Amino acid sequence: MAGRFESQSSTVAQMVVTSTPIRNGYIALNVIHRRLAKVSNGDNVSVSRFIPPQDSNLALLRVELEFVKKGTKNEQVDAVLLANQLRKRFINQVMTVGQKITFEYHGNNYIFTISEAQLVGQETSGAPERGMISDDTYFIFDAQNSSGIKVVNQREAASSNIFKHKEFNLQSLGIGGLGAEFADIFRRAFASRVFPPHVTSKLGIKHVKGMLLYGPPGTGKTLMARQIGKMLNGKEPKGAAFDLINYYIVNGPEVLSKFVGETEKNVRDLFADAENDQRTRGDDSDLHVIIFDEIDAICKSRGSTRDGTGVHDSIVNQLLTKKDLLDEALLRLLLPSSITSFLPSSLSLSYTHTHTRQTDLFAYFFVTLVHLLQPGRLEVQIEISLPDENGRFQILQIHTNKMKENSFLAPDVNLQELAARTKNYSGAELEGVVKSAVSFALNRQVSMDDLTKPVDEENIKVTMEDFLNALHEIVPAFGASTDDLERCRLNGMVDCGDRHKHIYQRAMLLVEQVKVSKGSPLVTCLLEGSSGSGKTALAATVGIDSDFPYVKIVSAETMIGLHESTKCAHIVKVFEDAYKSPLSIIILDDIERLLEYVAIGPRFSNLISQTLLVLLKRLPPKGKKLLVFGTTSEVNFLDSVGLCDAFSVTYHLPTLKTADAKKVLEQLNVFAEEDVPAAAEAMNDMPIKKLYMLIEMAAQGEQGGAAEAIFSGKEKIKISHFYDCLQDVIRF
Repeated sequence: MAGRFESQSSTVAQMVVTSTPIRNGYIALNVIHRRLAKVSNGDNVSVSRFIPPQDSNLALLRVELEFVKKGTKNEQVDAVLLANQLRKRFINQVMTVGQKITFEYHGNNYIFTISEAQLVGQETSGAPERGMISDDTYFIFDAQNSSGIKVVNQREAASSNIFKHKEFNLQSLGIGGLGAEFADIFRRAFASRVFPPHVTSKLGIKHVKGMLLYGPPGTGKTLMARQIGKMLNGKEPKGAAFDLINYYIVNGPEVLSKFVGETEKNVRDLFADAENDQRTRGDDSDLHVIIFDEIDAICKSRGSTRDGTGVHDSIVNQLLTKKDLLDEALLRLLLPSSITSFLPSSLSLSYTHTHTRQTDLFAYFFVTLVHLLQPGRLEVQIEISLPDENGRFQILQIHTNKMKENSFLAPDVNLQELAARTKNYSGAELEGVVKSAVSFALNRQVSMDDLTKPVDEENIKVTMEDFLNALHEIVPAFGASTDDLERCRLNGMVDCGDRHKHIYQRAMLLVEQVKVSKGSPLVTCLLEGSSGSGKTALAATVGIDSDFPYVKIVSAETMIGLHESTKCAHIVKVFEDAYKSPLSIIILDDIERLLEYVAIGPRFSNLISQTLLVLLKRLPPKGKKLLVFGTTSEVNFLDSVGLCDAFSVTYHLPTLKTADAKKVLEQLNVFAEEDVPAAAEAMNDMPIKKLYMLIEMAAQGEQGGAAEAIFSGKEKIKISHFYDCLQDVIRF
């Protein structure tokens, strides 16, 4: 049946039966077309030319095959050859969901019904369900068991089409600063899947079946996994599998149940679809991706919990069973916030009970990881670490793109400068910085006196000052503890003479050594001297002046009342956090207090002592550098337990001599010029901390209330009152 089509605009054609070849300007309808269009011979049909919109190429076309004459024969169809034939025959033709098409293939007449059509770059279910077949369109063939058609090599056809796009723009996917990590993931987990199965079979290898993504919170582990799902010709997961890639995201604690055996059943249910698919389709089964987010919440080391139920042990055992049974059609991405949970229980038990999931405890390091990390299970472990400066710049670009496109970003905003300022910020923290900056900008347009006042959108500008204010508000979890360091030097730093200046310079040389040396990734320095000689203040000053992104101080005052095993865990956590930063400084303040040293006996904590000995000698991971300062007033004790030898270098901070005290008093300018020598002589062999205490006492005056006038320079400390105060602080 054919009808003449005379123009590009709408027209009416009369359907007539013809046996002559179809000429130009005519439309032909076969029996399938007439049935779908519900037209008969002699009907007048209104038709118009359809011009496909741009970007209407099909990425995926799912069709159901059947014979024109059902029940006549059994045939085996090669999915690769058939897909090539259909692409060649129907290139540039528009296909719509529900459409039926007849075709001949190898002497047999088939009908295929389109059940799904997905456009290139389609992300939402509301997109049009039609498009044009192109050279890159991927076909999925379905056939009912009763149809007599068996589709083979479906998986081989899918191998090179598991990715939706030919190339990846990570920034368009919202991934910044993770290019190297994504390259590793692709090489280890997906490169082998691009090739047909017979290639990997000839190579004698199996696909990677499990992967562990670990790293600090907020670095993009879950984001990376979700975006991999989008790249894998799939849709956003909603608890059910989709076509090409069966993709699930499971938050670890969601599988837990209060009922006996229910937790293990939940784990089994996660793997049920993959098992059934493998059982029924064998090598033609689809790729299944199961993502366990925050798996460390449920997978403790076997035997590590003492709750009496054994639930966590059974979860681990159930996971191991499923992972050993499933074929390579299953790929698992597990996303713990730390790798701690997979360590031997005897070393991580005490820490597990007292700290959060972010602890990353390696116990006493480099031990054999438990069964989940064995080859064949989670054989690939990728660390998603804190972004470098270029990565931070990319992340800031991603989060400011829209405001820049809509002219809300002020011209003075320098993202490169912000990237340089935000050392050790995670991706989530950088997003928080952008949100905070926007809040400052929006707040300028809001009147608290009249919240109903219309807002002028044209005046909304996010400025560089907004971002700088946001940096003070959003502090990185793995950044320098600036406030704690400033508290260690409340009186600032003054020139105490050549001896103190020399030690400071030598300490700064150690900082330079750690920065530039390839052979010294770990440098340790012990500052010893009498109590109050300025050891902690000097170490804090070096930490601030170093401009290292991670500077932490470990002191006994933050661990009052804690058990010694908990103190060990706290110290180890600080070191583990330091290993995530390229350059780090750790200050172990008052080591004898950390060791719970008591002179009577003497008594001290051997557990903490051994922990420090290991930490002070353990090299940081490749690419990370660490400088450790220790301070002590009991150097002889540290020497007796072997801790002094664990430090690379030791410096003695002396007390002030008369000349040193005079130099300090001249800078403070609180004495009359003629009284300075006498006051300095009285302070000979005095620690700098005690000097400041003595000056503070004397500055109050005999009757009190004189401090403001003395420190402003209006008045001076009377030497007689100074001597009276001196008697109060001297121990007889």
